[in-house]
Amino acid sequence: MNGAESLIRTLVAGRICTCFANPGTSEIHIVAALDKIPEIGCVLGLFEGVVTGAADGYARMAEKPACTLLHLGPGLGNGLANLHNASRARVPILNLVGQHATYHLQYDTPLTSDIEGIARPYSKWLRTSRSSSEIGHDVGEAVVAARTAPGQIATLIVPADVAWTEGGSVAAMPTLPEPPLPGSQSIERAAVMLRSGLPTAILLGGNGLYGKGLLIAGRIASATGAKLLAPYPFTRLQRGAGIPRVDRVQYVLEQGLEQFKDFRQLILVGAQPPVAYFAYPGRNSVFTSPDCQIHTLASPGEDYVGALDALAMALSIRGKGLLVEKAERPPMPNGEITLSGLAAVFGAILPENSIVVDESMTSGRGLMATTKGAAPHEWLGNTGGSIGIAMPLAVGAAVACPDRRVLCLTADGSAMYTLQALWTMAREGLNITTVVFANHDYAVLKREYSLLGVGSPGPRAASMFEIGRPDLDWTLLAKGMGVPGIRVSSLDAFGRALRAGLEGEGPTLIEVPL
Repeated sequence: MNGAESLIRTLVAGRICTCFANPGTSEIHIVAALDKIPEIGCVLGLFEGVVTGAADGYARMAEKPACTLLHLGPGLGNGLANLHNASRARVPILNLVGQHATYHLQYDTPLTSDIEGIARPYSKWLRTSRSSSEIGHDVGEAVVAARTAPGQIATLIVPADVAWTEGGSVAAMPTLPEPPLPGSQSIERAAVMLRSGLPTAILLGGNGLYGKGLLIAGRIASATGAKLLAPYPFTRLQRGAGIPRVDRVQYVLEQGLEQFKDFRQLILVGAQPPVAYFAYPGRNSVFTSPDCQIHTLASPGEDYVGALDALAMALSIRGKGLLVEKAERPPMPNGEITLSGLAAVFGAILPENSIVVDESMTSGRGLMATTKGAAPHEWLGNTGGSIGIAMPLAVGAAVACPDRRVLCLTADGSAMYTLQALWTMAREGLNITTVVFANHDYAVLKREYSLLGVGSPGPRAASMFEIGRPDLDWTLLAKGMGVPGIRVSSLDAFGRALRAGLEGEGPTLIEVPL
């Protein structure tokens, strides 16, 4: 058994069953091993940013890591933007990055680079394998590192000669560490805060926003009157009719200040205190008021569900009633396209158990309000702010949950970063409906320009925020990637196209001109 086969068989032993890949020459022996071992499915991406973003989406929904296979330092570098988002999402990913054969590095060939230096900013665990006899052990440690709560990125660099040399073996998988429960003092302090009667918010992260964690949090909120919140850059949120209500922290500074002005207590569960994304001259970046007491019930890496359960026990409210969202959909609108009308269409049509991947920061700002009473569904957001995540994230979510419908919401500017994901959707036959809001602008930057006190943009500045001349044709771009696309010109046409996409087989794209 060579090192590459040892690597793949140890991944299988670690219950990793999906590899998102864009390999090159240095990874050929790993590709050959994947060819021999069918327990790991391979999904090809035409750009490494699609590969890493898809691994993020997969991890969010599967709650376990996929591996990526990337070509040397430049390949890893191409995937860094979406590794930034994944690191902020705190999801498990195991990167496999090829390296030149150890004896070949001395020649400093064109693709030689400091791969460890490129990987280090986003890798909580990082190692270069030194021999075929050690690589199985290295893989086992990488799997455990990736799956250590709350989930993190592990990167294993594999020299080509380590991959092709005989002497590998399948390593025993180390025991996964259990996330620790917060101390009793932390739990009791949160209980005291909730008994006080002061206006209190609970800001949830990770698995506190879906499944058992959200149900317990909902009971706590129902019994105490606390408000449940999700960070603006949340990883995964369960919502809809019959689900406890969770409001999203506002993105816009003024709106965030207004949202938090009355709270006198804030309890954090796997989340950070809310602040503005950017600094603005003469303005405070912190959303909470100076007299708001902030307590961390559970820090990242601790047991969020266990902490919430212990808090419910301390408050003697386990199993008590639950306030949930009512089943309520807006009526189906018609007529000319407006942002409010588009939001109503989504609310009227969104199917049960669907997964919404949202990077429609400007055009989609009203969508959460109109879908809160739709059938239960889940929502994935952009956690790190690096744009170009929506379509890759949708690929990963669809691979992880092939029996569920995925609705991908993106803008034309951000979608151009990773439009190669459309090709992967077509190749894999994924049930993803992509809606492109085509406003021909980086609209959010126009707003930010006005907030920074530099006046109105002149013609040269404005041209850097406009992506027309020529206008992008998303129906043709989608067709070129193998995805059927349609451009709609009314709310009636959009409703028909959206319903057809969500009920049909395979990927579709809808361009909405704004």
